[in-house]
Amino acid sequence: MARKKKTLPGMNSSSMADISFLLLTFFLLTSSINTDLGIQRRLPPPSDPNVQPPEIYKRNTFTVKVNRADQLLFDGQIGEVTGLKDRAKEFLSNPQNLINLPEKTVMEIPLIGSYEVSKGVISLQNDRGTSYDMYFKVQNELTAAINELKDELSITRFGRGYKDCLPDQREAVDKAIPTAISEAEPKNIGGN
Repeated sequence: MARKKKTLPGMNSSSMADISFLLLTFFLLTSSINTDLGIQRRLPPPSDPNVQPPEIYKRNTFTVKVNRADQLLFDGQIGEVTGLKDRAKEFLSNPQNLINLPEKTVMEIPLIGSYEVSKGVISLQNDRGTSYDMYFKVQNELTAAINELKDELSITRFGRGYKDCLPDQREAVDKAIPTAISEAEPKNIGGN
């Protein structure tokens, strides 16, 4: 007697797609994805090539250099990132009107009135080998210095912090304390 061949039942592949989709969704929802750090800054519009840039005097420039070993040099002295914010604030505000710190121009600003605006510019120069972490820390300290100055002025003039001010008040504070950070193209500054 001949044996009858058994046929195996076929696998239902329509539910296989559903299962794989559910697994993919599960892993996307439960896994953590590292987010990159970034610097939010509005860049100025391109300058007109026919117009000469204004001359910036040495006393109006606060130079910050970072080498490939992540060492800081600001205003000709080696320093730590932790001291950068206070030095930048002192430079930009020039509270005693010292001759080695930036000049000031008296401007009439709506909502603020007559105010001495600093001509100071922070010049940042990085080495090509500078780590992104150090670059990010330096940018944060410089931005924090400017933000603290804006906060102090906002509290003095409007009785509230910069972020709590009305749009026209923030615009007035931005005119009084401009964000003047000039970033040069990375070079091979030195280090290890």
